[in-house]
Amino acid sequence: MRNIAINKEVQLSLSPNDVLQDLLEGNLRFINNDLEKVAHLDLVKQTISGQYPKAVVLSCIDSRVPVEQVFDQAVGDVFVARVAGNFENTDILGSLEYSCAVAGSKLVFVLGHESCGAVKAACDGVKLGNITSMLDNIMPAVKKSSEEIEGEKNSSNNDFVAKTVENNVLLTIDRIRDKSEILRELENNDKIKIVGGVYSLQTGKVNML
Repeated sequence: MRNIAINKEVQLSLSPNDVLQDLLEGNLRFINNDLEKVAHLDLVKQTISGQYPKAVVLSCIDSRVPVEQVFDQAVGDVFVARVAGNFENTDILGSLEYSCAVAGSKLVFVLGHESCGAVKAACDGVKLGNITSMLDNIMPAVKKSSEEIEGEKNSSNNDFVAKTVENNVLLTIDRIRDKSEILRELENNDKIKIVGGVYSLQTGKVNML
């Protein structure tokens, strides 16, 4: 049973590739229903005075994608930023920059998921309150998929939705690099890695892009 929280020494010893491998191994345990046993309260007590997460995950708010469980991570292991459609904005970028430049995380993982409701809504051009402006962030992915996928350009086309989920992750990564000089420089200096993947609701597997 794990009863020791990640500390600064452990965080510093990890490379971005180490962290990515750790998350993917955790996802494999999740798929196999073999999650690590953790003394959660012990970790809570150990992290009162500070935290040293190894990664930050940008995820959708979807309740079917419990990020820490999907990667089999415990208290103190990962930062999680969540917004419907897992896109970046100024606040999300600031959160990612804090995670890596201030708190020392080694990996930025943009995590999309199968059958994303926000992506479907963007594909359908939904207009509803503040949701409308939120979906504007996903429209570049919809446009890109429209040029790549044949058939209906709406949520009735499963291939169109799946491609838009992927494109949304990849374009979000591109914009993170473009909009954040801090994260771009950290990645260029091999201090961090910025990656993306799509979670399968059917299997629980995170497929890297």
